[in-house]
Amino acid sequence: MIEIISVRFKSGGKEYYFNPNGAQFQVGDGVIVETNRGQEYAQCVQGNTMIDEIELTAPLRPVVRPAGPEDLITLEKNREREKKAMAVCQQKIAEHGLDMKLVSAEYSFDGSKVLFFFTSEGRVDFRALVKDLASTIHARIELRQIGVRDEAKMLGGLGICGKPFCCAQFLDDFQPVSIKMAKTQNLSLNPTKISGTCGRLMCCLKYEQEAYEDLVKRSPKQESFVETPDGAGTVSSVNLLRQTVQVRLDSAPESPKTYHNSELNVIRNGKGKRPEGYVEPPLSQLAKLRRQPEEGRLEAEEERLTAALEAAFPEPVRRQEPAPEGQPAKRSGASRRRRRNRGEGGGEGQPAAREAGKAAPQPQEGAGEKKEEGERKAPRRRRRHRSKGGGGKPAAPQGED
Repeated sequence: MIEIISVRFKSGGKEYYFNPNGAQFQVGDGVIVETNRGQEYAQCVQGNTMIDEIELTAPLRPVVRPAGPEDLITLEKNREREKKAMAVCQQKIAEHGLDMKLVSAEYSFDGSKVLFFFTSEGRVDFRALVKDLASTIHARIELRQIGVRDEAKMLGGLGICGKPFCCAQFLDDFQPVSIKMAKTQNLSLNPTKISGTCGRLMCCLKYEQEAYEDLVKRSPKQESFVETPDGAGTVSSVNLLRQTVQVRLDSAPESPKTYHNSELNVIRNGKGKRPEGYVEPPLSQLAKLRRQPEEGRLEAEEERLTAALEAAFPEPVRRQEPAPEGQPAKRSGASRRRRRNRGEGGGEGQPAAREAGKAAPQPQEGAGEKKEEGERKAPRRRRRHRSKGGGGKPAAPQGED
């Protein structure tokens, strides 16, 4: 394992690994690194990380130092010099009458070298231009021809989707894009709709290509001969994303019907003749291919899940929870039902109104009422005496007296 940091020299450019030399860097820090062109300014996009040495494709170069305020001032001066160099180079190109389009100019960090990027339809003899620029700018001159995709990446802009170019934001390398991808995704083959600002096929066609290729493998081709729940027929159109097809039934070719891929039995995939000796199965057998409606499938899935949960986690017996200090204890549901039944029977216990949370009327002071209260409590004492004794039987519930 070796410690590295990842840096970028341009916004949206490639990432390069460098040795931090024991220093700690955070994302967004400026660093001065050693390159083939000398010392250059770069921005850290990934802090100190340990990676396997196998992942390194080139010798690891060191970080010279963190970028300071003076380095930022030098960087700003180079940006101003690049603007002036662009104007001088465009003027010299016009003077020499060269068929080339200047894209950008870059100064090295120490200002000893200027690199010009340009596009052209063919090869350009710019030897005289280089000599003229060197005598005017007084620095080493290098001209590099690039493609239209690299031009769009350097200049940036907005695509037809309304967002910034992918190549200018996060694409490190350009992936090959072919017109076959547009055909697989059922896109319009109009060049103005599938081409980017650079004039080439849009890079985003590559993003979902693998998903479309997987869907194509699981879907029948057009003009395939298939069996459906309503009979045999020929596929007229395919919707890859919805995984549905339209089928012209032999019994009703004028009105195509839509079926899901799971409802089809492919007899012949693609164009061709109907298999010899083919006999269409009866409709009662083909009806088994019909897909269960979405609601029915969801309900069946819920029932299976509920049954599995009940079998795995049976409902536990509820225990009486201890009541807070100063409050009556909460009774379980079964205890409340027993008390309610006893109250409805009128034989013992408190009235049902008290179980519902209503307090029973308090007896008034008086000998007669106290006597009635004693008569009401007597059966309870006798019942408690019988339940505690060994020979007596417990009181029968309501309806068994």
